[in-house]
Amino acid sequence: MRVLVVNAGSSSLKLRVLGSRDQVEAAHDIERWKTEAEPVEVAGALDAMATFEAVGHRVVHGGHQFRDPVLIDADTERELLALSSLAPLHQPRAVAGIGLLRRLYPDLPQVACFDTAFHATLPAAASTYALPQQWRDRWGLQRFGFHGLSHAYASRRAAELVGRRDDRGLRVVSCHLGAGASLCASLGGRSVDTTMGFTPLEGLVMATRSGTVDPGLVVWLSQYGGLTPSEVGRALEVDSGLAGLSGIPGGDVRDVLTARADGDARAGLAFDVYTHRVRRELGGMIAVLGGLDVLVFTGGVGEHAHEVRAAACERLGFAGVRVDADRNRHLGGEGEISAVDAAVRTVVVSAREDIEIARQVRAVLGRPG
Repeated sequence: MRVLVVNAGSSSLKLRVLGSRDQVEAAHDIERWKTEAEPVEVAGALDAMATFEAVGHRVVHGGHQFRDPVLIDADTERELLALSSLAPLHQPRAVAGIGLLRRLYPDLPQVACFDTAFHATLPAAASTYALPQQWRDRWGLQRFGFHGLSHAYASRRAAELVGRRDDRGLRVVSCHLGAGASLCASLGGRSVDTTMGFTPLEGLVMATRSGTVDPGLVVWLSQYGGLTPSEVGRALEVDSGLAGLSGIPGGDVRDVLTARADGDARAGLAFDVYTHRVRRELGGMIAVLGGLDVLVFTGGVGEHAHEVRAAACERLGFAGVRVDADRNRHLGGEGEISAVDAAVRTVVVSAREDIEIARQVRAVLGRPG
């Protein structure tokens, strides 16, 4: 079964047609996709691509309602749009993509696949915020977690790379490091903890997002700093992270690494803060699992920035993590970067949310191949 995978990012639109063996039969990326530009460019791109029998959409937030992939209808589309306040950079664009594809292909089944769904298995101790009960009941406040499509694929692919026929009992920490970034601790292929929370703002330092900050700081800025909630929210989402630390617009890690190599002090601090946070949260994920079998790096930064991988693993020798410097520096594509005598296997996995989405679409439609 050929599946069109639609991945609407915060600015881009990625289209992939995957065949029955998950081979990419056609691909088209629109780097600056303007949702209001209606179907002209998208329709033209799809006309030139391979035929497909179903459509799978990446949706960042499923809220409480959607804990599994679901067939899309008009009611589903409205419910997804209502969740936009929880992921303002991504949710409206995902829904725009859904609406567009439903107009272009009204007779094809279309499935929403959620970044939050993989974390629906989080135990209460990991998902519950220490907030007043009435708040949690009234607004459904909890940690949802994100990047679940990437973490699900990465943990399964990691088991294959280290020669495990299945992932039963396997303790994996996956590091999805890109413009957005999060860690996930999984046990036997099930998420048991993750760094993102109620929204994709919690956790690691990201390209333009702050990650976790003291909530008292946010309150202080509103009470005494003269900033409105919308001003604080925007700053935390688009003006912070590596961009805020380094002064480099967009906070692209490649630009930060280049500036750091040239001796830029702000870029050096940005790198140090970024990797310190990854390393600190890695230690927490390992503790949750009671040890570690496989450490995985994925996402654009995780796959390509060997300096970040090396710094993230530094000082984790006590947990059995040791990386071979040459293997890490010269790895091209997927593979293992562990030192030969390391107790923990460390691998790099290509991010393939498209494969995970196609897999979920086929499962929903009862079409395994």
